[in-house]
Amino acid sequence: MEAKWVSAFAVIAILYLSLLLLAADSLDDGKTLVKKVKGKKLCKKTEWECNQWSVYCCNETISDVFQVYQFENLFSKRNSPVAHAVGFWDYQSFILAANIYEPLGFGTTGNKTMQMKEIAAFFGHVGAKTSCGYGVATGGPLAWGLCYNKEMSPSQSYCDDFYKFEYPCTPGAEYYGRGALPIYWNYNYGAAGEALKVDLLNHPEYIEQNATLAFQAAIWRWMTPVKEGQPSPHDVFVGNWKLTKNDTLAKRVPGFGATMNLLYGELTCGKGDIDPMNVVISHYLYYIDLLGVGREQAGPNEVLSCAEQGLFNPPAPPSTTAAAS
Repeated sequence: MEAKWVSAFAVIAILYLSLLLLAADSLDDGKTLVKKVKGKKLCKKTEWECNQWSVYCCNETISDVFQVYQFENLFSKRNSPVAHAVGFWDYQSFILAANIYEPLGFGTTGNKTMQMKEIAAFFGHVGAKTSCGYGVATGGPLAWGLCYNKEMSPSQSYCDDFYKFEYPCTPGAEYYGRGALPIYWNYNYGAAGEALKVDLLNHPEYIEQNATLAFQAAIWRWMTPVKEGQPSPHDVFVGNWKLTKNDTLAKRVPGFGATMNLLYGELTCGKGDIDPMNVVISHYLYYIDLLGVGREQAGPNEVLSCAEQGLFNPPAPPSTTAAAS
């Protein structure tokens, strides 16, 4: 009888141990669910961050490596009385927006150094495009990112009738620059709205009314190729980009310079050592220093710069009619 009890206890112990091992496999760090699909490890984190099964969610999340105090350091002047978007931008809005793209690799690709570099790179663009730190601004010109959330004195309504069938301009709507990576023109509002499932074509003003949506639109642009068959800024930065012979001939290389090439084209790149390019690079290096990574991790000049790169999307040559007019 005693032997039977020992045997039964052994079976129970084995089952209990098996359950513990299964739990250990499913709960990697106390909050990470883990499973394997076709030999590939997939993870899912908390309900509000990295909440889809993804290989990238097995890495640390953005909130693990980038916290509130770091956001405050990067954008220390955004709520100064002279700023133009006081009280608009905040850390929580960024994290909520980033959550949608973390399972796709935004801020979750590679090791911690790469994660921090991508956050700094993304914000390098954001800071440069929303800064009001000119001249002898207190704290230096690089401390004034996220000063704006919209263009203050639009010179036009940015309605392009060429897209009147696909993205017709809404009467009364103004498609001037808004957001963290400012959106201009009806067709860009239309495309962003389709991707985000928000009616930005009819209501472009939503971008300047909701910080989470503004960050979401910026991250979507960072993660999405401008044209089919091209890499996204994210791809060229984290190393997901396979260069072609044409890329090599055009002196395009993976890194920060190629992100400017994709986002701004001829406005910034292929024109030598010009100020619009250097301003963006300076913000990236400033942020990467503040995040404790160190600017030596940013790479050599040919990686940082797009001064000598051929354009991904060269401007169309003027038509014969336009030239004659």
